[in-house]
Amino acid sequence: MSVLGDQPPAVGSARFTDDSDSAAAVFDPLWAEILDVGRDGGSGGYRRYAWSDADLTLREWFRGCAAARSMDLEQDRNGNLWAWWLPRDWLGDPKGAFVTGSHLDSVPDGGAFDGPLGIVSAFAAVDLLRARGIEPTIPIAVVAFSDEEGARFGVACIGSQLSTGVLAPERALGLRDIDGITLAEALIRAGRRPEELGADTTLTERVGVFVELHIEQGRALDLVDSALALASSIWPHGRWEFDFTGEANHAGATRLVDRHDPMLAFASTVHTARAEAAALSAVATFGKVLVSPNGTNAIPSRVRAWLDARAADQPTLETLVAHITAAARGHAAVDDIDLTVVAESITPIVDFPDGPRNRLAAALSHLGEIPVIPTAAGHDAGILSDSVPTAMLFVRNPTGVSHSPAEHANPVDCHAGATALAEVMAAWVA
Repeated sequence: MSVLGDQPPAVGSARFTDDSDSAAAVFDPLWAEILDVGRDGGSGGYRRYAWSDADLTLREWFRGCAAARSMDLEQDRNGNLWAWWLPRDWLGDPKGAFVTGSHLDSVPDGGAFDGPLGIVSAFAAVDLLRARGIEPTIPIAVVAFSDEEGARFGVACIGSQLSTGVLAPERALGLRDIDGITLAEALIRAGRRPEELGADTTLTERVGVFVELHIEQGRALDLVDSALALASSIWPHGRWEFDFTGEANHAGATRLVDRHDPMLAFASTVHTARAEAAALSAVATFGKVLVSPNGTNAIPSRVRAWLDARAADQPTLETLVAHITAAARGHAAVDDIDLTVVAESITPIVDFPDGPRNRLAAALSHLGEIPVIPTAAGHDAGILSDSVPTAMLFVRNPTGVSHSPAEHANPVDCHAGATALAEVMAAWVA
């Protein structure tokens, strides 16, 4: 553990705001340790897909962080990692713990901060408490949930969904990546036992609260010049696979009137999705597309595309997807294209409870009024919210860019986030 300063405040002091150098001293080395893991030399983005070499390297880093702090390490049945700091003379299993953390995986060519910022800040907060001589009266855990982004197997928040029983292990194990590898096969390659997957029956007993620190995925904080915010809610959102099937043929020799080109129906659907989303003040994105046979001089036989749709409330989301689907069927009919639409995952709206959020606000009241904002991005905290008390703390993103190599947070704001998390942790457990 890092030693912070020659003259630490008195034991039990929970005020860290005036000690930004201490936050930098613990945060910056941790951040530097993982900055190159999974980074692509061409794009500058991160490819930390679940159960890949990069992900496994980060998991070993997590183990090292736990060992360096003499925290008990646990890998649960769903591959989620837990580092436990138990109070002195604690007997038996952890109960009612203060849990914080996030995830280590990324989207394709994602940014450095989405996920890892929450885990680095959590270990930094533990260091800050220990440097102050604060001993917890309840267990503290740092958690890294597996496969939050869903970039490899198509379903987001697999680790937390399995643990809460939202995702059936049978369905999870059959999920396939772009190379046809199932989650079950990936787990075996990583030395895991797929048959262990399933709901964590101890979750509600062990977790008293889960506080997830995350980079803001938008510009709300920059616009009000605030380094931090608390979450009010998560928009309902989901992913739908649109499968347009036509007929492969020669790109030069086939008359236009004889073609059954699924690309036309797909392209028209993309435009429709944008228009429908704008009309409903929602968002809709086709961001992943697979084309067969994917030849320059061949008319495609099949286009598989995934719609990501989000809205401020459930009825609006349902209306949005219904309108896009109906329009897609109309576009497909024009060129005699078959279309199937399958919902891969749907997450309802999450309203974070007032109790935990108010406790966070009270712990940070010396900073003034902390903004409370909704988010359209999904998080493990949202999945856990039906099972345990949850709250979220956002760190400013000055450009608003996320899921991109351009994602950024200023070091001073990262230090402020780690410091705030330490203050919340101390107020909760001391």
